[in-house]
Amino acid sequence: MKTDLFDYNLPPSFIAQQPVDPRDHSRLLVLHRRTGEIEHRRFYEIGDYLTAGDLLVANNSRVIPARLHGHKTSGGAVEIFLLNQLDDEGRAWECLTRGRNLRQDTVVYLDAEMRRGDELPGDNDPASPPITNHQSPITHSPTATIRTVLPTGNRIVHFSEPIRPYLDELGEIPLPPYITEYSGDRERYQTIYSRPEGSVAAPTAGLHFTPDLLLDLRHNGVGWDTVTLHVGLDTFRPVTVEQIEDHEIHTEVAQISSATARQINDVTLQGGRVVAVGTTSVRTLEWGGTGAQGLDPYDTDACPWKRVAAFSGPVNLYIRPGYRYRAVDALITNFHLPKSSLLMLVSSFIAQAYPEDVDAGRRILLDTYEVAKEEGYRFFSFGDAMLIL
Repeated sequence: MKTDLFDYNLPPSFIAQQPVDPRDHSRLLVLHRRTGEIEHRRFYEIGDYLTAGDLLVANNSRVIPARLHGHKTSGGAVEIFLLNQLDDEGRAWECLTRGRNLRQDTVVYLDAEMRRGDELPGDNDPASPPITNHQSPITHSPTATIRTVLPTGNRIVHFSEPIRPYLDELGEIPLPPYITEYSGDRERYQTIYSRPEGSVAAPTAGLHFTPDLLLDLRHNGVGWDTVTLHVGLDTFRPVTVEQIEDHEIHTEVAQISSATARQINDVTLQGGRVVAVGTTSVRTLEWGGTGAQGLDPYDTDACPWKRVAAFSGPVNLYIRPGYRYRAVDALITNFHLPKSSLLMLVSSFIAQAYPEDVDAGRRILLDTYEVAKEEGYRFFSFGDAMLIL
């Protein structure tokens, strides 16, 4: 399929710049994929579509303060955006960098006092304005040394010490580049149940849950469990190749515990639904149903039963139209960027209701997005939600 088929027009006015308060008062578009029926509700009403015996499974990864500010010996300002940890100690990272004349072996002195600026537009962008320099008020701070330029244009950066213990003091929680007007508490860009740190972007479908809503759902017999997938920046990037099959999906670290796998399998055996909270949960659960068991995700004859295996390690599952789901029965998700792999994943989920028409999911999803625009829904990370049944 051509990537352009997953494009749609979205005026900037639809991109949410502020989150709804309280969290669960965001709007909820309910799509019944087998009939195409659409309902318009509020997120706190989601329990009307869940029944006792269903199981919500969310990604509990927490966003790290991934953006670091520093300066060269010349005083020139530098930004370093952490992407992927490359060693066990946390000294070597794949990073985006911004600053003038960043060369191999450039040493960057990290600053504790930070200035919020625009998101990194690209590696060493010469058009980027210099960033106000702040000398570090702390007595000791690690340094960063710019190393190899990777084929992606990113850089490997070596820190003089493991950087994680310093992130709370030196780092800043990043927001996506399309959020340009938010100046509130960055904790609002974390889910209320986030625990293990490791993501550089939030699993945003979970931002709508509140403690009271979770308690109400549990009181009504709806189960709750979590998996972990540390979200990378590539999750949200548009697909740039002409054919979607040629896209190389990124790799992220994920985990399903033995206890969680057991609960998921028990729910399935008892006739309940596994409801994934977000596309990162989908990728984790479906890897537990395929790759973690040594199965080819696109072999439709393999593993005819639904069963999830526990695992811990890398996930590079690219879900697109033609994929057959083995774990997830319903999906909570936000509205996604044009031409993104997330849009393709959601299209593939809708298409499960139309096994003879692989393109049905894409058509229904894009038609639903047009309805959402007509109804004034808010898109992307701080936006509204969809429930796909």
